[in-house]
Amino acid sequence: MIMTLSPPLLLAGLGAVPASSTTAKIIPLEPLTCIFSPFILSSSKFELRKRGTFCQCSCTPKNGVQSLLESFSVLSQDIPWDTESTWSTFMAYILILHIPLSFGGLSIVARVLHLSDLDPLTRVASVLALQTTELAGVLAFLYHTSNQKHKLTSYFLGTCYSKERNWIKATALGIGLLSVLVFLTSMLADRLIGPQHVNNPILKEILLHSPVSKATCFFLYCVVAPLLEETVYRGFLFTSLASKTKLWQAVCLASFAFSLSHFSLENSVQLFIIGFILASVYSWSGNLLAPLALHSLYNALILLYTMIS
Repeated sequence: MIMTLSPPLLLAGLGAVPASSTTAKIIPLEPLTCIFSPFILSSSKFELRKRGTFCQCSCTPKNGVQSLLESFSVLSQDIPWDTESTWSTFMAYILILHIPLSFGGLSIVARVLHLSDLDPLTRVASVLALQTTELAGVLAFLYHTSNQKHKLTSYFLGTCYSKERNWIKATALGIGLLSVLVFLTSMLADRLIGPQHVNNPILKEILLHSPVSKATCFFLYCVVAPLLEETVYRGFLFTSLASKTKLWQAVCLASFAFSLSHFSLENSVQLFIIGFILASVYSWSGNLLAPLALHSLYNALILLYTMIS
């Protein structure tokens, strides 16, 4: 359908073209925001003809940013948990499993073994046992609170296996972006608050204690810990939030929760950035293997850096 506007109406919009020599045609195709500086018209295509000359304005899709964000994510909206109880379920995990095991577990181990201080191998083996227990508890908890008709394994792995969005490509892009952002935030922190000790002395002691403690440490931080955190913060929390809120809100909320759960004020900004990238690669790939591999690779690089520095 072609709609012809009368010259006075077009004059009111442009204000610089004589009414007697102007013809405007608007051809509706799809809603677009058409910009003709300094005025804004709403149309699908705008053609201005005057004395044989042709001018065409620059048109951009309406709500282009929103459409881009919606097309960025391939996560399913049909999730196996009740979205109304997302935060209550998450807080139950934090209070029942995460805090008692992560922050009180080693004290219990020391009391049971009647030791005032744990040696490096005993410490890392104890943390591995505690994290494995927490992972098993999380899986049982999520299975118990989920709709039984869904298979959690197929849900976490997703259904998007295209070459353009495979988890390997997402991991490669993620580790590159994450490395740059962490490096920049580290430089900024050094300028604002001065140089800080990067290495964790306890972690370095464990890595250098013995081959067994080193292997246990790598298994803990590159396998068990990523499995636990990606299941909770990306697989459950982020996906549940993304199914009922805007994508950018879900990414920020899940990243904020991920940062807070580490109870590390000095690393909170970098933890938020890490959570943001992990949620983004999961959203883009639709496969939990992407943030899992990225998380594992990042931890492995940190461990290697700790060993050689």
